[in-house]
Amino acid sequence: MSTANQRARRGVPLIALLSVGVLAMTGCGGSSSEGDGGGGGSTAEAGTFTYLGQNENTTIVDTLETLAGDQCSTENEAAKFTPDAIPGATWDQQLQLLAGQEGLSDFGMAAGTPSLMKQFIESGQVQDISTELEEMGIEDKILPAAASTIQALHGTDKLYALPTEFNIEGFWYNKQLLEDNGITPPETWDELVDAAAKLQAAGIQPFSASGEQGWPVTRLVGNYLMRDLGPDALQKVAEGEAKLTDPEYVKAADEVAALGQAGYFGDAPTSIDYDTSLNLFMTGKAAFLYMGSWATTAFNDEAQNKIGVDNVGFFSFPDVDGGKGSSDQVPANVGIPTMFSSKGFDDSTKAWMECIVNNYGDTVLKDSGVVSGFKVENPPADLPETTKLVQEQIANAPSSVLWFEALMTSQATTVSQSNGGGLANGSVSGEQFMKLVQDANQG
Repeated sequence: MSTANQRARRGVPLIALLSVGVLAMTGCGGSSSEGDGGGGGSTAEAGTFTYLGQNENTTIVDTLETLAGDQCSTENEAAKFTPDAIPGATWDQQLQLLAGQEGLSDFGMAAGTPSLMKQFIESGQVQDISTELEEMGIEDKILPAAASTIQALHGTDKLYALPTEFNIEGFWYNKQLLEDNGITPPETWDELVDAAAKLQAAGIQPFSASGEQGWPVTRLVGNYLMRDLGPDALQKVAEGEAKLTDPEYVKAADEVAALGQAGYFGDAPTSIDYDTSLNLFMTGKAAFLYMGSWATTAFNDEAQNKIGVDNVGFFSFPDVDGGKGSSDQVPANVGIPTMFSSKGFDDSTKAWMECIVNNYGDTVLKDSGVVSGFKVENPPADLPETTKLVQEQIANAPSSVLWFEALMTSQATTVSQSNGGGLANGSVSGEQFMKLVQDANQG
């Protein structure tokens, strides 16, 4: 989130894909063994393993089709892989319709809105795969940080989805600019602010961020909160134990607003879109870029990256002095994870799940350059350095934290991201920002 066009070019977090709409659909769901739960009134055939995805995301279905013809060919003979897709613009509403008809596909992209996924879980429509993974002896194939991200999204210590994509977030930096100005990668927030001041004094824009889309700025607020108050800071807000307007919460927004008031995001951050923010960094016009690991696709492209891939470094969102959080709690998202319907979870589907868990990570990395939340056993020999860096960060992360709006209502998400640019240009104070978002979240 979700910004819908960002996900299509792999520059985007989960929130970007949320929207509403109605679309009739056929042939997309039901149990592969019972043959009586097809989506949109269709009937699933025996001996099939049905999958439903979004038109805009072809990586998952392409990888599954590759597995069906190779590592999972035995499973495919027993239950033929049968994919279908609908537009992402209608995703959550269409899933609600299918769930009401008990017509969810055997396997598919999960609900984009965490609250909807929780409804599916509570109603028993989505399979808890934790026990199955343990019984198969493959629970360690899911990286701890990826598992914790999914569990936090769904509000449970069980696992109800697979991480076919896993994005960590943090600060990418221009190594040469920092070295030329005697700056080492900041380990604390105060060091980051000091570095920004030093760069600004040298005539270098410290941060590049899309104020137009807002979320690259609001991410900083959420991360500061979780470094300062602890990883459960936003969970407390979601549960009503705290408010964003509480002084200790306003402090986080004030810190980010201070960066904007100092001009550290440039002269007109609200006019900067996603692509421009990447371009400013990759042409050496800004020293820091807060972004997810999906940006490695652009960093690895010589035509786009004028500073050179070897000149790109990364550090996690820094610690806050005296804070309860830690920089090894990696800000992350899982794109849109994939779920299994309870109704379709028969022996053939279980066999498919085991094969996917064992082989998806290697295959999607080799074929598409996508880092998933699965343990990689055989990475490609020619893997770019930035991708290796991301893999190392993910493999070593004991846990993760969610983004600022992850547990908020859709209205609060819109208000937050619409006002993120105001924090970046100094026109909105931290107190004003938090009140706007808190009011929208309560409404």
